[in-house]
Amino acid sequence: MRTIAASEVMRAVRDLAISVNRNLPGDVLRAFRRAREAEESPVGRSVLDKLIENAEIARSEQMPICQDTGLAVLFVELGQELQVEGGLNAAIHEGVRQGYSKGYLRKSAADPISRKNTGDNTPAIIHYDLVPGDQIRIAFMAKGGGAENMSAVHMLKPAQGLDGIKKAVEETVSKAGANPCPPIIVGVGIGGTFELCALNAKKALLRPLGSLNLDPDLVVLEKELLEQVNNLGIGPAGFGGRTTALGVHVIKAPCHIASLPLAVNIQCHASRHGEVVI
Repeated sequence: MRTIAASEVMRAVRDLAISVNRNLPGDVLRAFRRAREAEESPVGRSVLDKLIENAEIARSEQMPICQDTGLAVLFVELGQELQVEGGLNAAIHEGVRQGYSKGYLRKSAADPISRKNTGDNTPAIIHYDLVPGDQIRIAFMAKGGGAENMSAVHMLKPAQGLDGIKKAVEETVSKAGANPCPPIIVGVGIGGTFELCALNAKKALLRPLGSLNLDPDLVVLEKELLEQVNNLGIGPAGFGGRTTALGVHVIKAPCHIASLPLAVNIQCHASRHGEVVI
C-alpha cells in the first residue's frame, strides 16, 4: 500500500485550476489551426485567427482565456493500492478554492435557489473511479455555463435506433446555435441509464481532439455526426461556415432493453482541461 499526503493532492488541483484557465491544451490549438486551413468562410477564418491569437496572449501573459473560468469538474481515478492521508475530498475542494483565489479566476458557483455565490468556486463536481494500482489520476475540466446550458439528455425509444440518435444530436447542436461559443466540441453518451449517459457525455470531452475512438464502430459514427453538425452552417462564433464543431466524441454503454438514453454535452471552443498523475 502506497501512502501520499492530502496536501500533495491539494497542490496538484490548485495548480491545475490555474493552468487550464490560462493555457489552452495543445490538441485544441492544433484543432483550431486545422479548422483555419479548412474553413471556407472568410469571416469564419477571421474568427479562428482571433481565437488562436487570444489563446496565445493568454498563455504568454498568463491571463484567463475567457472571463467565464467555469465550474470545477474533476474525474478522479483512484488506485486501489493508494491511501491518501488527510481526506481526499477535502483536499480537492481546498485545491479548487486556492486555485481560483490565487489565480484571480472568477468564482461562478452559486446556490441554485438563492443564487448567492459560494465565494470560492466550491464545492467542486467530483467523479470517482476505483482502478488497479497505487497512483491517482486527476483530470480537471473548467466547464463554462454557456455551453453547459445548451446540453441535453434525451430518453429515446429503442425503435428510434441509430437514426434517432443522429437526429437528436443534430437537433441539440442546431438549437444551441451560437450560444455555446462555437466551434464546439460535442460529447455524446449513448446507453446506460439517465445519469450514466450524461456522465459519459461529459467524460468524452476529455479525449484529445484528433484522436480515434477505440471502438471501430464509434469511429465511423463520430465522423458521420461531425459531418452532420458542420453541415448546419452555424460556423465559428455563429457567423456561418463549415466549422461548427472541432470534434464529436462518443462513449457508449449497455442499457435496458426498454430504453435508449442519450446525452449531448457541449463544450465551448475554450475546452479547458488538464490532468496530473501522482
